[in-house]
Amino acid sequence: MNRREFLLTTGAIAGASVLPGVAFAEPNRIDWYTSSDQNVTDFWTNYIKPPFEAANPGVTINLIDAGDNAGLQAIAERALAAMASNADPQADFLEGFDARQPVGALEKGLWVDFSKENLSNYSKINPLAFKIDDLGQNLPYRGSQVLLAYDTTKLDPSEAPKTWPDLIAWIKANPGEFIYNRPDKGGSGGNFVRRAIYAANGNDPTLFAVDNYTEAKGEEVLGKAWDVLKDLAPYLMDKGAYTSGNTQSIQLLAQSAVTMIPAWSDQALSAISQGVLPETTGLLQLSDLGFPGNFSRITIPTNAANKELAIKLADFLLTEEVQSNVITALGGFPAVSWDYVASDLRDKYADLIPASIPVFPGGDWEKAVNEGWYRNVAPNADRG
Repeated sequence: MNRREFLLTTGAIAGASVLPGVAFAEPNRIDWYTSSDQNVTDFWTNYIKPPFEAANPGVTINLIDAGDNAGLQAIAERALAAMASNADPQADFLEGFDARQPVGALEKGLWVDFSKENLSNYSKINPLAFKIDDLGQNLPYRGSQVLLAYDTTKLDPSEAPKTWPDLIAWIKANPGEFIYNRPDKGGSGGNFVRRAIYAANGNDPTLFAVDNYTEAKGEEVLGKAWDVLKDLAPYLMDKGAYTSGNTQSIQLLAQSAVTMIPAWSDQALSAISQGVLPETTGLLQLSDLGFPGNFSRITIPTNAANKELAIKLADFLLTEEVQSNVITALGGFPAVSWDYVASDLRDKYADLIPASIPVFPGGDWEKAVNEGWYRNVAPNADRG
């Protein structure tokens, strides 16, 4: 079943142009909205809703699909407008939304500042998560980061590259055994390219911001990375092949066509748990500077009818039970420091624990990266 077709508590809802037709707020009912994929909704249905409701008799979480980010944006705009008239925003909890939206919402106090709510688990959040936007109104609760997935039957973990220079050296020493996808076709290959950009510019993520792109700066800093990636191309699978997306890269690793790929942490963990990738698959994060990643956040309107219950749910998300399930059931990264997940998981995924989670900006930088890669690194690559 397609994510857009599933029926939840209140039924399917419209996307960006039509606001969801839901009942007005009821006591003890948390009206929860998301634009995330079906796997996230399934996670909430199976691993968050039942234990939270069991621990809070009489309380229900009303799971509603907002369609896409534009749908969440419309709900947030409705909540912002409701502040002016003291009306019911008909929303208590937004999953996967950024408090910097809509424009003016932060300044007008639309979003709860979690840093001031005395959440019992707030201090457990990984400090790296706050480096991404440093907003108390954004509560990170799950993350994903690109890492390296490799075949341990062909590459001993003790010999696996742990830094960017070691990775480049390994690829060149093992021609044909590495591949990444075209950067505009999936984040695993896209963030491999971005990691090359960081490496070519002193491993300094602070050089890149949403609002500091210029054509001259782009040519200077990106050009250094194109030289690295052009030099690397002959050592890739088929002497310069690139996959069409994240999934195809995982399939090639599963088929032993290559030894190593960049992969999203959640996709790799899920692929292993589902048997798509064998248990012999190794996962590791670079120690000198990690591959880019990000955290999904939740926001709560300050005028939500059931704000206190929503805040209680937010605190519940940061418990060891939920954060451990983020790893095992969702294939994500915990938002809390790894000290606060089950010890067996901490030991099992020790090579994944990041020392850094750089975030590369979108917007003009993203366009420049994609266009520049095709033009300078792979001019003959299929753009379809």
